[in-house]
Order: sequence, then structure tokens, then C-alpha cells
Amino acid sequence: MTNTFIPYGRQDITDEDVAAVVEVLQSDFLTQGPQVPAFEAAVAERVGAAHGVAMNSATSALHAACMALDLGQGDWLWTVPTTFVASANCGLYCGAQVDFVDIDPETYTMSVSALSAKLEAAQAAGTLPKVIVPVHLCGQSADMEAISRVARAYGVKIIEDASHSIGADHQELPVGDCRYSDITVFSFHPVKIITTCEGGLATTQDAGLARKMELARSHGITRETDEMTHAPDGPWYYQQVTLGYNYRMTEIQAALGLSQLTRLDSFVARRRELAARYNQLLADLPVTLPAQHPDTNSSWHLYVIRVAADRHAAVFDALRAAGIGVNLHYIPVHTQPYYRAMGFAEGQFPNAEAYYAEAISIPLYAGLSDADQDRVVAELAKALAVTQ
Repeated sequence: MTNTFIPYGRQDITDEDVAAVVEVLQSDFLTQGPQVPAFEAAVAERVGAAHGVAMNSATSALHAACMALDLGQGDWLWTVPTTFVASANCGLYCGAQVDFVDIDPETYTMSVSALSAKLEAAQAAGTLPKVIVPVHLCGQSADMEAISRVARAYGVKIIEDASHSIGADHQELPVGDCRYSDITVFSFHPVKIITTCEGGLATTQDAGLARKMELARSHGITRETDEMTHAPDGPWYYQQVTLGYNYRMTEIQAALGLSQLTRLDSFVARRRELAARYNQLLADLPVTLPAQHPDTNSSWHLYVIRVAADRHAAVFDALRAAGIGVNLHYIPVHTQPYYRAMGFAEGQFPNAEAYYAEAISIPLYAGLSDADQDRVVAELAKALAVTQ
């Protein structure tokens, strides 16, 4: 390989980020200090939510969100097949059963019409879900107003999986304000818009849900006297009042997140610039470009093209061989062996399966140069020509 490898995504770390981390390392607190609540407050303010609860991953945040909504044995959680497995697994962690709603063939987010039809059938069968998890794929919000209208008519709770979407807008307001949901979850994995190395955060407008998630992330332990069964034995006293886990974010991660958050707007602006440039550069190639709902303004975590299924693997392989680090987001969850063992099978969610047969995530990150983007397009054009 003669050219430098171009990954599909990567973090952007500055000297200021490093200094923020070093300052924590030299402080008195590596965990459970002032940085985590500061990060929670900053993210909540940025997205217009009353509460933010930081955790060690978005997966943990999804689990804690399900716990806060009292998901459990005998309940159902629905999400989309086109997502990372965590969006479904969080229901299984609570002992619930999981099912899926097919995606919209243009936006790749939860299909409102499929959700409506499935809810109607579930009501007749007595299997309505307690929770649904729409996924904001690639940085674009699902049609949350319509999803909320349909789901609320059946009394269904909503968790927005916005792992890809901090910095995105829906109806000109930030994703994460929970106008149309109970809880929203963000991810800060290194390939996401901003990073805390690993980390996640849940936002909500409901103080009670926030407190439940705080307890879930820290062993179910409280030092608040009004949450105890009796007066404390002394100033050292704590009680475990519910079952919880060790899902805490560290001070180091939060400090990095606070530093990264100051550049969120510039990161998103650059991603949007690159996405618009891809739209122009790829317009004459035989690929399907990502569609955008008129009510959304994506943060462009991913830029996904679609290539005819009979050429898909060959184009993917040619790009990898040329040093272009393409990827595929995602293999439909219902086709994974663990879910097949539950009775799921190919053919159940045709839009998700058609997407999988054609989707390729091409490089997109704030540090991607115009020259490297030009190289991605040139290599894609070559791959398409060779596989005709």
C-alpha cells in the first residue's frame, strides 16, 4: 500500500484536551470529583435538558435508562434492526423480551408506518411494548414527533438512542432535549462526534428518572437521608436501596469531554461541510447518497452510501485494498446468531436487510482533509468502474 490509510472515523485530540486530562491526574480526584457533574451540567445545558447522567458507556446508559423506566420480566422493548446490538441488548439485561420495527427505506431510522402497524397488531395480541428505542442513525434524528404521537397513544415509553447524534437538530432544536421522549442517550466513543475515550450520558427532563439512573450507575447506593429506610447511623452511613451497577464515568473522562465539548460546534460544522462536499463529488457516480428528512439537521457521525448488492462486496474490498478504511453500520441485529436462536430470521425486516446488502460507510471525521476526501472519491470511482 503506497498511500496512507484513511479510517472511516477518528478522534481529534488537541493540546488543550491533553492539558485538561493532566490537570485531573495531578488533582485530588480521579473519580467522583467535580469534573463529572460539570460535564453532566454542560451537556444538559447544550441540548436543553434539565438533567444529565454520565456513565462509562452509552450501553450502560441505555441499560440504566431501561431500569429507570421499570422495564422488566414480562415486558417488551422494541428497537430497529439497523443499529449496534446494544440498542436491543439493553432490554435483555432487564429480563424483557425484544422485538424490532423495520427502518424507513430513505432515512434508515425507525419507520413510522411500520411502528404504527406493529403497535396496532400488538395491542390486539396483548403484547404492547413498555419501551421503544428509536435510533438516530448516522447523526440524523428519527422522526420523533411522529414516533412520539404514535407511541404515546398506546402508553409506550421512549428512549432515544442518540449515540451518533450529539450536535444534531430536530425541528431546529437540539437532539437530547427529550421533547418527544422520556430519556435520550449519547455516546462518546472515539469515533463519535466528541469523545471521552469510552463514555455515555443520558439526558431527561424528569428529575425522578434522573435519580433512578444515578442510583443504577453506582450500585444502588445512596447517602441521601430522605431515601433511607431509617436515620443514618453516623456521617459514614450509606444504604443500598436498589440493585445497581458500577457504571460511573471517571474524572479523567469527564475532563476530556468538557474540553471536547467546547469544539462541538466546529466539529459538527466541519462534518456538515464534508457531507455537502461528498454530495457534490459523488453526484454522478452510481451510488445512492444519504437522504435527509426536512425536519432534521444531522451531525453527520457517518456518511453512508449504497452500492448495488451484486457489486457491494467487490467495491468494499477494493476500497479497503486501496487504503480507504470503509466499514458497514450495521449488520441487522435480528440476523445475529444470538437473536436467531430466539426465533428471528431473515426476511422479517426487509428494509433493514436491503440496506445491509448495499451500505458502505466511507470516511468522515472533522480532521478529514479535502485532499483525503478527494482521494476517497477517486478510489471509489475506480472501484465502481472495475466492478461494472
